[in-house]
Amino acid sequence: MSAVDFGAFVAELATQSGRAILPFFRAHHMLEDKSRGGAFDPVTEGDKAGETVMRHLIRRQFPAHGVIGEEFGNENAEAEYCWVLDPIDGTRAFISGIPVWGTLIGLARRGVPVYGMMHQPFTGERYWGDGGEARYDGPGGARILRTRQVRNLADATLMTTSPALFKGEEAQAYARVEEAVRLARYGCDCYAYCMLAAGHVDLVIESGLKPYDIVALIPIIEGAGGIVTSWDGGSAAGGGRILAAANKALHEAALARLAG
Repeated sequence: MSAVDFGAFVAELATQSGRAILPFFRAHHMLEDKSRGGAFDPVTEGDKAGETVMRHLIRRQFPAHGVIGEEFGNENAEAEYCWVLDPIDGTRAFISGIPVWGTLIGLARRGVPVYGMMHQPFTGERYWGDGGEARYDGPGGARILRTRQVRNLADATLMTTSPALFKGEEAQAYARVEEAVRLARYGCDCYAYCMLAAGHVDLVIESGLKPYDIVALIPIIEGAGGIVTSWDGGSAAGGGRILAAANKALHEAALARLAG
């Protein structure tokens, strides 16, 4: 079965998880802190409800598939096909009532991301791709996604969730890129990567990501013509330090600045 054959099922996962999550948005939250004394790491009942629904549907439809999820860990993660789920990417925005969070639904085959969707149920937006193409559906109608062809850092718009993600040498490396671009914006988690795929921004740089933060976004960006790697140019599928760029020229320029 090809990745494109999973499209209808992914759309159903998005629909059902959205129904489970939305009652908790802009509501009074049952909130937990997963940090165990470290940096604030919130999880809501919406996170749990959304992932529970998706896991149930996956087990019913594809019992041999694996699942990696933010809230409930790994099941059969060595399977040929493995779903990588983040029910609410951008929980801090979610609990603040700001609609720049989304549900990430990724599918990897033998460890390689082959299909991904970001669903924003509050705004009714869906971004999805299979590495060969990427599409959007939502307010304003359906369209094909394409990245911008800005070639120079001096003309580029950069996004990151927060400069506070970076410490020590990482902070210095990130600053070298930010000081070279035209505009930097913060605070959008998965939404930033979708804005890159949609041609509104040109670079996203982050650190400390988990697989469920990025696997779904890789086929969307690559399908739109962009590039997503680690800071050393390797695979981004394992998370960690991530660089997403609209095109090869910007990717190479940003990699060079990150390396010093």
